[in-house]
Amino acid sequence: MRYEEYTIEGRNAVLEAFRAGKTIDKLYIQDGCHDGIMNTISREARKGDTIINYVAKERLDQMSSTGKHQGVIAQAAAYEYAELEEIFAKAEEQGEPPFIFLLDEIEDPHNLGAIIRTANLAGAHGVIIPKRRAAGLTATVVKASAGALNYTPVVKVTNLAQTIEELKKRGLWFVCADMGGETMYRLNLTGPIGLVIGNEGEGVSRLVKEKCDYIASIPMKGNIDSLNASVAAGVLAYEIVRQRMNG
Repeated sequence: MRYEEYTIEGRNAVLEAFRAGKTIDKLYIQDGCHDGIMNTISREARKGDTIINYVAKERLDQMSSTGKHQGVIAQAAAYEYAELEEIFAKAEEQGEPPFIFLLDEIEDPHNLGAIIRTANLAGAHGVIIPKRRAAGLTATVVKASAGALNYTPVVKVTNLAQTIEELKKRGLWFVCADMGGETMYRLNLTGPIGLVIGNEGEGVSRLVKEKCDYIASIPMKGNIDSLNASVAAGVLAYEIVRQRMNG
């Protein structure tokens, strides 16, 4: 994995980043900018399936650290994304059934970094995140992961529900966290497993939840009704660890 600059500003710099093969998570283009070089940048972005956001100049001014964005800012991944096969190779190398975290629209970079850290410590073989409506591997995520990104592959996919279907064909089954589910202690969480964690506000989306084999709830005795996403991930992950150790 390679550390890269996170924010790239200016037309030539952004175009060079695409042509150099840098992983660009998101591209912000000023509304109304459709000249030759901007069209070229947009074409390069679409080749790599980069998310393009058309925004007002004021938004770019707020994002810019140089004041010289020239109508375009790219957000590059701080780490390179892995391929799905790397996760399976890691599990095979360790002689273990695959254990994968799937994160449904986790938008807070601190939460994403913390979950990647937990995934590493819990012995998960990798993390899968969606391309849209989710944090990418930003510099903040790198810092919050406390070095876990050096060891834990993170894969970015276009469609999380479709990915779950594909992984089921490879023998995995899936459990998601939701208050309306069965208490986690009553579920068999051994074997090849995918742990699905939903976002900070809405939880796991309906379509993704429908793809899961089990819905697990975490017993809660307090006065509020939900845990932070990274804490929920940790609690469920370590119930999986406990069962795998005792299995």
